Amino acid sequence: MTERESPRRTRSRSRRRRRARLRRALLVTLVVGSLLAGVVGWVGFRGWQARAHLVNAAGLAGELSAHLVGGDTDRAQRTLAALQVQSGAARQATADPGWWTAQHTPYAGANLAAVRQISVAVDDLARQAFPALLRVDLGGLVPREGRLDLSGLRGVGDELVEVDATVQRIRAELSVVPADKLVGQVREALQELRGEIDRLAAMTSAAGKATRLLPPLLGVDGARRYLLVSQNSAELRSTGGMFGAYAVIRANKGRIEMGDQGASSGMGMFAKPLKIPAEQRALWGELPGMYPADVNLSPHFPTAAALYREMYRRHSGDTVDGVLAVDPVVLSYLLQAAGPVRVPGGVSLSAENAVRTLLSDTYQKMAPKEQDTFFASAAATVFDTLFARNTHPNGLLSAFSRSIQERRILFWSAHPEEQRVFGESRMAGTLPEQDTVPTVGVFLNDGSGAKLGYYLRQTADLTVGDCHADGRRELHLRVTLRSTAPASGLTESVLGLAQAGDPYTVRTLVSVYSPAGGAVLDTHLDGAETSVGNGTERRRQVATVNVETGPGDTRTLQVSLLTGKTGSGTAELWLTPTATPWTTHVVTAPSCTQ
Repeated sequence: MTERESPRRTRSRSRRRRRARLRRALLVTLVVGSLLAGVVGWVGFRGWQARAHLVNAAGLAGELSAHLVGGDTDRAQRTLAALQVQSGAARQATADPGWWTAQHTPYAGANLAAVRQISVAVDDLARQAFPALLRVDLGGLVPREGRLDLSGLRGVGDELVEVDATVQRIRAELSVVPADKLVGQVREALQELRGEIDRLAAMTSAAGKATRLLPPLLGVDGARRYLLVSQNSAELRSTGGMFGAYAVIRANKGRIEMGDQGASSGMGMFAKPLKIPAEQRALWGELPGMYPADVNLSPHFPTAAALYREMYRRHSGDTVDGVLAVDPVVLSYLLQAAGPVRVPGGVSLSAENAVRTLLSDTYQKMAPKEQDTFFASAAATVFDTLFARNTHPNGLLSAFSRSIQERRILFWSAHPEEQRVFGESRMAGTLPEQDTVPTVGVFLNDGSGAKLGYYLRQTADLTVGDCHADGRRELHLRVTLRSTAPASGLTESVLGLAQAGDPYTVRTLVSVYSPAGGAVLDTHLDGAETSVGNGTERRRQVATVNVETGPGDTRTLQVSLLTGKTGSGTAELWLTPTATPWTTHVVTAPSCTQ
């Protein structure tokens, strides 16, 4: 007969088993906890190191940019070497097994992975992109003594294509790093680096395209002629300003010369309007097809340029190959690189006085016919001098780059194959029918018939709002216009037609464009609902409000909008370039999928 264990012994053995299991569990927890504590401590130390190296690298990158712009190649090489030391140290600090392990833990893992990607991106820029940029002879992109060396341009092009491929790869790798679950400091660092690389990518892409396009544009296969148009920011239009003075640029085998000059006012009115897109006609009537000064009431520059070219052909009998538009602010940037230029009439234009002279002083001191002549000759003389002088290419390229980023230089080619290369770049001024990031447009057109735009000061604040169940997202826009115009003392040339009634009141037609596929919901002016003109253009809803601003007054326009379907928590603004820069602020939000 088998002896059965007593209940007491059974309970005692069960308790011993539970205690053993508990001891093993505690031991495992202690060991794992100790390991994790060691990893966290190590990662924390390495993270502190990585952060310090990245901060140093950011400062050195800024110095490198300054040396490149200033043309100091020796200091740029030394700064690049120091930058590579810091970026390499940041990369190494985030490459050990402890860091790799910690990247796969909850909560902290996403942040550590993002820091690793930031370190890799900065190091790749320092070791692959920046050295190639230093090797490029940027002088090949700038005319010397009125001529561009087209053969040398091809060598520059090969280097720039390589640089652009590297920058675009780094940009693509960084774009897939999820930012939704990152802590504030890491998310801000990621967004800032993305912004900087976006700007660098835009420049390298533009430079690469330039090396392909400049030879045919500058007449390698036959002479070319273009209209250089000055956008007058004192009388605002959506792309920047009324098309005022123009000059004909002749290009042949790389040599650039200025030809005939004139003013849009000399073309008169076209009683039989030119054909314009139906959407623009619904918004603006026949005005863009009747008056050269109104071709750019819409922000879509290719249409404005094509209309202006045809008006010039009908007026002069001559056909040009494209239109290049600039504004006085561009001239100020170029003069900063090249130094003062004396223009006809004994006036010396400099970076400090160009905008004031061209948009204010001239109207106060000259008769209307003298103004047109002065504007045309001033723009032509500045460009002619820049092409003739041996100005350092870095400064000129920096001025051109800044102007393109601010949409102050716009170009349209009448040759479709060339225009396709420009695509939807900033320089093309194309209003896109699709958004990569929801974009709100705020475009200003003068309704005063005056030259009071010089006195406007503008701000725009855009806040990303709630997500909707249908995949759309709310955006809240706040635009303020303030007039610094005096209450008396301006000449008739400035006050113009005074269509606002009071000649010192600025009437501005503010057109707000929704994101592509989106909508404008409601509009308030100074807190009260206001009437708007409605329409659409290139898959964007448009609301236009008449805003009249007296001397010293400030008006506030608030608009609620919807995006198309998007998960993005970011948004962008596209604004009319003005005589004085906009003050802007965009408040982002977590993505709708977070």
